[in-house]
Amino acid sequence: MEERFAVVASAGSYLQEEDGETVRLPHRWTPGGVGVRSAFTGGHVLNLAVAACVLNDLYREAEAGGVELRGVRVRAEGGFDTSRWESTGISYAVEVDSEAPQTLIAALIATVDEVAEIPRALRQGAAVTRSPD
Repeated sequence: MEERFAVVASAGSYLQEEDGETVRLPHRWTPGGVGVRSAFTGGHVLNLAVAACVLNDLYREAEAGGVELRGVRVRAEGGFDTSRWESTGISYAVEVDSEAPQTLIAALIATVDEVAEIPRALRQGAAVTRSPD
């Protein structure tokens, strides 16, 4: 049986639109910080790592390309097969508030999909090992 875990990470203009319980965290790229809506379970934290990385990298790559972003929201959701506690995959969706042309924003999102470190590591099947005590 699969259980789903959804999270939202928002910054900039999307912070004002957040409802529900949102935790604010400092953010290198935005003065208002990042808003996070997530429960605290392993499944949520795994998906939040993807959402936060994509959000952060959108700001980083936009700055490098001279694109001004007013806001970014990334929603990530993934499942776990509860009979084996294995991830069944993670998907994410991006919303960007910017005056830049849509073609430029689409290219920015595509670039981030390729370079974002956490999604890349997960796609490659990163090894996780426990250190000896």
